[in-house]
Amino acid sequence: MVTRRRRRGRWALLLLIGLLGAAATLRTMQRWWDAPLAALTAPTVLEIAPGERVGHIAERLARLGVLDYPRTWAWQARARGLASHIRAGEYELKAAASPGEVLALLVSGKVLLHPVTLVEGWTVAQALSAVHEQPFLKVSGTLPGGLQPLAGAHDSLEGLLFPDTYLVPKGTTDLEVLRLAQARLTAQLAAAWAARVPGLPYQRPYDALILASIIEKETGNPDERAHIAAVFINRLRRGMRLQTDPTVIYGMGARYAGTLRKKDLTTDTPWNTYTRVGLPPTPIALPGAASLAAALHPADADDLFFVATGSGDGRHTFSATLAAHNAAVAGYVARQRQKVQQR
Repeated sequence: MVTRRRRRGRWALLLLIGLLGAAATLRTMQRWWDAPLAALTAPTVLEIAPGERVGHIAERLARLGVLDYPRTWAWQARARGLASHIRAGEYELKAAASPGEVLALLVSGKVLLHPVTLVEGWTVAQALSAVHEQPFLKVSGTLPGGLQPLAGAHDSLEGLLFPDTYLVPKGTTDLEVLRLAQARLTAQLAAAWAARVPGLPYQRPYDALILASIIEKETGNPDERAHIAAVFINRLRRGMRLQTDPTVIYGMGARYAGTLRKKDLTTDTPWNTYTRVGLPPTPIALPGAASLAAALHPADADDLFFVATGSGDGRHTFSATLAAHNAAVAGYVARQRQKVQQR
């Protein structure tokens, strides 16, 4: 009996030692799982391929110098039932992230997002060029013919992309980015149109978009936009030609070499507002929210003319009469001559 009791005691002691050892091992593993990875001293980008196995991911992390125990990491992922939930994509591993945080990120699907910026005042051609320069985007191969569905009932996509910064994952197609920008423009224009002041000389929201694009190109001073809108709207109401240089430049296309001549102002194109009455047939640039707001909420002003001050501040002098406008133009010319003499 004594011998049996001793044996049982020994087995119990061994079992206890084993359990204590296992518990110590689990505590050590948990501390490693939760502790910042010392080797991860800076953000590191990791791209997971579709269907990539957890073991292979662990090996790549080890080769990057991120993981010190890749097999343990892969085992933990399997043990927690997360190995099959890792999602493909490009991830940015934050500095000092723990092994557990790395796995949680890969399971979350919170992939790295890249910015694509479309600038206010750009033409659609400039926007397309900027999109195609992004190495993280896929070229769909359907442009430019594939753009027509985005233009809808309009002949051109000009002005129908909203200028903003769009955050997209690697592998997004150029067409998907353009769809995002087109959808944003549609929403912005609809909201601005719904909140417009009454009595504006527009037949449709697209007309407001056209004028907003002209406003966008005419001034870089936010506080002048509504005043410039008032000038153009006053001229539209009176049946006067808009006579705005940016439309002439747009209509010239590649022929514009940086300087407008008198001949250019008298050479007719669909966008020449010196030779044609009313709005041009399409926008001439991508207008931002401020220009849209100005086109639909013009200043309360009777002015019909404006000219640059020539003071180098990008501002304009506004006039209600031709005589006052001619005086402002004379002042502009005098200041330009003075600048030339001072050089």
